[in-house]
Amino acid sequence: MTNQMQINESAYGLKADCLSYGDVLAQSIAVIAPTTTPAANLGLIFASAGNGTWLSFLLGMIGLVFVSVNINQFARRSASPGSLYSYIAKGLGPMAGILCAWGLVLAYLFTGMATLCGFANFGAALLGHVGIHPSPITLFAIGAGIAWYVAYKDIQLSAMAMLWLEVGSLALILALGLIVWAHKGFAIDMAQFTLQNATPGGVAMGLVLVVFGFSGFESSTSLGDEAKDPLRTIPKSVISSTILSGIFFILMAYIEVIGFSGSSANLAKSEAPLDFLADQAGVGFLGVLISIGAMLSFFACILACINPTARILFTMARHGLFHSTLGEAHQHNKTPHIAVALAALLTFLVPASISLFGIQAFEIMGYMGTICSYGFLLVYILVSIAAPVYLHRLRKLRPLDVVFSVLAVGFMMIPVVGTVGIPGSSFFPVPKPPYNAFPYLFLMYLVAGGGWFLMQRLRSPEIVEEMEQAIEEIHARFSDTEHL
Repeated sequence: MTNQMQINESAYGLKADCLSYGDVLAQSIAVIAPTTTPAANLGLIFASAGNGTWLSFLLGMIGLVFVSVNINQFARRSASPGSLYSYIAKGLGPMAGILCAWGLVLAYLFTGMATLCGFANFGAALLGHVGIHPSPITLFAIGAGIAWYVAYKDIQLSAMAMLWLEVGSLALILALGLIVWAHKGFAIDMAQFTLQNATPGGVAMGLVLVVFGFSGFESSTSLGDEAKDPLRTIPKSVISSTILSGIFFILMAYIEVIGFSGSSANLAKSEAPLDFLADQAGVGFLGVLISIGAMLSFFACILACINPTARILFTMARHGLFHSTLGEAHQHNKTPHIAVALAALLTFLVPASISLFGIQAFEIMGYMGTICSYGFLLVYILVSIAAPVYLHRLRKLRPLDVVFSVLAVGFMMIPVVGTVGIPGSSFFPVPKPPYNAFPYLFLMYLVAGGGWFLMQRLRSPEIVEEMEQAIEEIHARFSDTEHL
């Protein structure tokens, strides 16, 4: 019997060996949702970085490539639905793994909630053109409901939906970008290349927002049981999604900045910069198409967030950390259907409940998007610390691995300081309310998650041993197929 057959037989009832490299890459790209940054968020980065916006994206890409290298130290040696939770538990122990799991669940759930709000915003605007004005809760229910069904039905259907939605949306934006640049005579903007009026502090503040824009690039690691040749396709997708998205961001940042130069509009204050650029270039119809593409990209991100959330909950249940019901796979669909339903329900309930208090979907999106970033930052820092510890235990640690770890942690500390702020500092000011409270709420969440695990451990001392044994079994399945 071959190693691959042994791996397939050890899968947790999920559809093994069914996703190609393109499908796996689509998972990471969909959570990044690269369409949404140039379509809606680039102005916020420009407000800080100015002509250094492209540099903020370049630095962000480099920093996350370092994180990718650390993630891939694990991904090249094992794969499971547990994503980085299994990796960090292997490197730093059960408590660090549990904190990572709680961080990932929060990160993916709140990213899904934020993009559900974006889906509702764009959906309401587009339907408003034809005289239809649904309530936000109706649009929340539609977005979360369809995403639940696709995730419940078939992981291949999920992957194909995400792939084509993102490809179509990105193609439209790239086409508009080239038209806008051609409208400017393919000019070389020396103001951007010489960083005219840009400051180191502004570029650093822009980097804070840029890192959030890349968040989720690692989500393909949750497809360990379903990917074909996972020790090759998953590491490749992690690094490729970071680099491809980074190149796209840098190009569109350059084009949007040059597109707004010399116009009466201010990119820093534009909520729909691509619509403005389309009108300026005489292709206003593309603005409408891009709005449709952005809405579909938001939907792809909702779906892409439900998938890893469900698989992390599924794996934790398999390890005895949640009720066993969450660890069940659908007999025919071979998806973690109960965990999928829970993830979709939470994705809908939280923004829907907040909207009942009269808070607009755009505001909710900002809140959810900020909170999710803390979970990603925690996980990126933990996995970058765990990688050299793990390699040392394998007796394969090299000085270069330590360098990558230090650089990754150092880069991630910039957005950490930026989101918390330094009292009295103009370089990293403390965020305004209610954003200044979010870091402390996140810490309370982690304390609650860690406390819950300690209680579970006291009630069932064997839970740690079972968890470690399950993770060891995952690594043992791949021990003969390492790609070194």
